Amino acid sequence: MKQHAFTLLEMLVVLVIITLVAGLVGPRLLGHVDSSKVETAGTQIKMLKTTLSALYLDIGRYPTDQEGLTLLNTPPADEKVKSLWRGPYLDEPVPQDPWNHSYQYSTQGSQGQPFALYSLGSDGQLGGTDYNADIGYLPPR
Repeated sequence: MKQHAFTLLEMLVVLVIITLVAGLVGPRLLGHVDSSKVETAGTQIKMLKTTLSALYLDIGRYPTDQEGLTLLNTPPADEKVKSLWRGPYLDEPVPQDPWNHSYQYSTQGSQGQPFALYSLGSDGQLGGTDYNADIGYLPPR
């Protein structure tokens, strides 16, 4: 009975072909990962904005700069406002953006927004272009 096996040369040829295919497909897939992170950040920001609106309806104001987004899960220190707070407004802690940075919140909104709520993008710094660009309701510049 004769056994059939692959030669080392055949295995190397298969590995070269797999490497070539991965080299062609890999960069395109990574581009989709980056764009999906931008879309995820935008969706999370919209969700947080809606949650901030629910908080506003209950207590009559948005969080201060000091309270920030933690007010969505933690009652305010002010006893007058604390009695109006109906939280927690999120089932889990405030999420990180897709690049594991905290979302930025400020009472200084622009373009008619009562607050700024945004992600700093993949580079974690103000400004930038493409995937490094800030995403959301940005502060005045």
